[in-house]
Amino acid sequence: MKTTFSHGNSCATDLIAQIDAYLKRLFPITRSITGNGNRETLRILQEIVPLQIKEYPSGTKAYDWVIPKEWNIRDAWIKDPQGKKIVDFKRSNLHVVSYSVPVHKKISLEELKEHLHYLEKQPDAIPYRTSYYKETWGFCLSYADYQKYFNQDGQYEVCIDSELKDGSLTIGELIIKGKSSKEFLISTYICHPSLANDNLSGMLLTALIGKKLLEQELNYTYRILFVPENIGAIVYLSKNENAMKRVFGGFVVTTVAGPGKYGYKSTYLGNHWIDRIVEKSFNDMGCEYQIYPFDIHGSDECRYSFPFFRIPVGTICKDKYYEYDYYHTSLDDLDFVQPENVLRSFDVYMRVLNSVDINVTYESLHPHCEPQLGKRGLYPLCGGHIRQKAALAKNALPQGFSNLDLILWLLFYCDGEKNLFEIAEKTALPLLELYRTAEELCKHTLLKKSID
Repeated sequence: MKTTFSHGNSCATDLIAQIDAYLKRLFPITRSITGNGNRETLRILQEIVPLQIKEYPSGTKAYDWVIPKEWNIRDAWIKDPQGKKIVDFKRSNLHVVSYSVPVHKKISLEELKEHLHYLEKQPDAIPYRTSYYKETWGFCLSYADYQKYFNQDGQYEVCIDSELKDGSLTIGELIIKGKSSKEFLISTYICHPSLANDNLSGMLLTALIGKKLLEQELNYTYRILFVPENIGAIVYLSKNENAMKRVFGGFVVTTVAGPGKYGYKSTYLGNHWIDRIVEKSFNDMGCEYQIYPFDIHGSDECRYSFPFFRIPVGTICKDKYYEYDYYHTSLDDLDFVQPENVLRSFDVYMRVLNSVDINVTYESLHPHCEPQLGKRGLYPLCGGHIRQKAALAKNALPQGFSNLDLILWLLFYCDGEKNLFEIAEKTALPLLELYRTAEELCKHTLLKKSID
């Protein structure tokens, strides 16, 4: 059944219910780096945003990589020597190592053990395992089940009804045009099966961000991508080099709905204005958060930031990958994530993105000296009281600054090089108020906007 996601007029309760419905629809789908599960996922997300779905054929070269054969799976199980089914793919799609080749045979327990994966330290969890580039097969199960069922002599019957054939790798793309040809990247990955925080939450949140951005008048252009992790980003970069060179920054959206506190993985630069906007937004919202330095062991921010592209890409998360105990296990399920947390993370991301979009550069059209503001109606006609303590005490705005402060600081700092956020940092004036005032000064031909 199609669930229509409505935004804007719905109350928070309705939004949470709709997010919950999408989480439940998308969670059971078997996704990998290729396959029909990815296509089904993107088709569902098209109900929220008008994604263009692109297919890249198996065998296509992408720098040092080659797109592998497409993998799809119908069923898989293990039966004990008495014929009882003790592992069943239909109960959890994590039971099969992703990209397992087809197999159907009876084997000894000793041979079977070489193909079993479990976690002794998390005995109730099924681990998530893959074998994308080596043709083999395997099953994942809880250690508790391993101890319970795999202790008999005799032949175990194993079956993996899968298929590896020439097909394609599937990517979802949405480009939202702004006034500038400069682009900001929002990327998420779609290759994990039934793992809720990593990264069903990121896929859904990215779609909601795209829907919201489509409703807004934007300065920058936004390139929103849904890719299989690693290979998908590499393929997209290789086929869109010129476009990606226009990207000045971005986010990889992942693990955004766990119960823990927020975190931010910095861009590879560490102190880019994107990093500073994120930290200021967290502080302004009163969020408890942790900063993680850039690490080459991560997600697609590593691909986008490699030397040829050098795009500063960060990640805002809630229970960051690697950091929570349930990571890459069956315990990362719909009980671990909450739709309310998806909505909270949406609010955080949109606050940051709205700040990114108004962080543009202006250049003064009167750089030699302060222009005469009075004749433009921008300076008080009655002088003498400016910065006077008694007058400020009586007339100061609730925020503690005046419109004249905004105007004068903008005319002083707008040299075509400093962006608005840098000016906000220097002056302690609000970014949004600086933007509104700068736009007004453009109407008076005192500033010109530079966003290309």
